[in-house]
Amino acid sequence: MIKSIDKNKVRLRKHARVRKKISGTPERPRLCVFRSSKHIYAQIIDDVNSTTLVAASTLDEALKGKLKYTGNKEAAREVGKLIGNKALEKGIKTVVFDRGGYLFHGRVKELADGAREAGLEF
Repeated sequence: MIKSIDKNKVRLRKHARVRKKISGTPERPRLCVFRSSKHIYAQIIDDVNSTTLVAASTLDEALKGKLKYTGNKEAAREVGKLIGNKALEKGIKTVVFDRGGYLFHGRVKELADGAREAGLEF
């Protein structure tokens, strides 16, 4: 009998393992990434105070007319740039990157590169 693999369960297990070690502080908050098949979301979170400081996604009004399709690398890079700019406006310069259990490849990497282009350091 073949055991089926639930990829999301594996991802959540990886994410929980990483979250044991990574935590966002007020001085250096956590940049968290979530991706679905159609969209990508990013949040900058202060885990000490349990608050979301900045959020951006492909659903934001600033990106509505700019993107042709929201589930690709170009859209992910634009979200990275957007969250980087929003973070700099709030005075956040350095973050801890939390890839959410996903591989650092494809859309997750493009989001990180876009955030670095905007001026975030991690």
